[in-house]
Amino acid sequence: VNYPFKNLSYFRLVAEDLPYNTIEEIVGLCPVGVDACGSFTFISQNELTIDNFTLPAGKQLILLSVEGAKNGERLARCQVVGQNMASTEILLPLSLRGEFYECQGDRGYSLEEIMASSRLSCRRFRNTNEKNSGSLLVFSPVYEISNVVKFPSSLEVDVQDVTEQFQDLVFITPLSMTEVASQPMESFPTMAEILDSPEGNKFFNCSWFEELQRGRRLVLHSYGTTTMILASTPKGRKGKQYFIISESYGGRMRRRAREFGSVYELHLASSQSPGLKVSVTRHCEAVEEEGMPALSVGEQLEVLGMALMDGLKDSSGAAQKIESLICKQTMELDDEDEEDEEDDSKEISLPLFMAGHFVEKLSDNKKYKLTDLASSSLPLDIKVVTRDKELEKDPLMGLPALKLEETFTETTVLTSLPNKPDWCFELPVRWLQMSLCFTSDHLPWSESPELHVETVTEVTEKFYYEYHKLISKIEEPPPRPPKRKPASSEVPKKPPKSESKLPNLSSAVTKQLDNLSLGQTKGRRAPAPPPPEDVSMNFYSPTKTEM
Repeated sequence: VNYPFKNLSYFRLVAEDLPYNTIEEIVGLCPVGVDACGSFTFISQNELTIDNFTLPAGKQLILLSVEGAKNGERLARCQVVGQNMASTEILLPLSLRGEFYECQGDRGYSLEEIMASSRLSCRRFRNTNEKNSGSLLVFSPVYEISNVVKFPSSLEVDVQDVTEQFQDLVFITPLSMTEVASQPMESFPTMAEILDSPEGNKFFNCSWFEELQRGRRLVLHSYGTTTMILASTPKGRKGKQYFIISESYGGRMRRRAREFGSVYELHLASSQSPGLKVSVTRHCEAVEEEGMPALSVGEQLEVLGMALMDGLKDSSGAAQKIESLICKQTMELDDEDEEDEEDDSKEISLPLFMAGHFVEKLSDNKKYKLTDLASSSLPLDIKVVTRDKELEKDPLMGLPALKLEETFTETTVLTSLPNKPDWCFELPVRWLQMSLCFTSDHLPWSESPELHVETVTEVTEKFYYEYHKLISKIEEPPPRPPKRKPASSEVPKKPPKSESKLPNLSSAVTKQLDNLSLGQTKGRRAPAPPPPEDVSMNFYSPTKTEM
């Protein structure tokens, strides 16, 4: 099949069936790190024991990088997908032998990406647009255009001087965004023209993205690495909004108390913010059979840690172990009762599956810079209270709440439009598939102006989820509630046919009364209701794995 180079179809890489015998073989043949070609994920057919760490067979490993130990040994750093949204990194010697298999990935590659990579161009693919995934494909170029033309010395040619007719002819060199960011710094500032605009790009929802049209002139000031924070708003009537915020953002913000809908959410938050303190905002009834204590409105909880506690007994009479959060419990005291605060505190255990309603206790009302909050543990809920005066319009001002999720770095090209050369925006190289060419146009100023940088960029939901795909962030669902022991394991006997035909009024009345009983359940206890998809405020559904 012949495919044009600008084909819009996407192709899925087919995992190799043959095993790799050593980690060194994987490193030598496969791309390392999260880059334009994706990361390599594999499993070990056998259980691995590295120092004091045992890795079960079949556990997925993501190859991140290759490092050197002090003794000169080369090691592969791999990420192990863990439980409860945690991920562990281990170092595997390159000499480690075993039976390793590549895992099938879901990412689609364009024809241009495949042809640009020597590792991908020799692999097999399937067309994602065809039903049943289509047949196996191996790509090889049919036509190749070269900038160098060689004439054999024996060729007879007539040479004609056409310089006068083509003095204004200029040969342009298309540059991708990655190539722009690799030019010598002396080349900047310069003027550039867009040759191919990112029309199919659905990552940005900001004013400067609409200006990136074919034929448009741009002023390229410089390039560099920018530290950014990924942020999102809670769900509202208009849906969620997503932003990437440069660390140089000049607004001021206050921390906002987070709300939690389950003990599991407290566990996740406390793992990132040790010493978490919350207040109970709704009464919870005690269920002694499942180890769930009673909670009253106004009680204060300080998360101390995790532990395995005895739960319901199984059919053999042995108590099941359930994961529980150990908390210090105190009542909210008046000023005159503060002296007796220590006497009223005690430790309680809350099963992770327990539902509840909690709000974070904050001890300060200080206004923070973004750099102050970015250096602490994320995520954090905040509210912008003072706008960034360097921005013409601060899109974060007026939002009821904003969650700062995580910090990352991007290679960016500082750019502006010729009609407003001093108002700049940062183009993230990794997220823009477009081509430019440098031009000889004069810069639109006589003296270099003072630059104002747009530090907030609104992005789309597609960007948000593609970003998490790129960093391979896999979150585990919360634990299931333990099964409640049935009241009786005996199977009732069938009444004789003669008796079954007669109506039993006493049994019918008893059955109705059972159905009307309050707070009584039969068989297993129903688990807490599944929450919405919002990870910051709600409980994960046990069957859903969030990206």
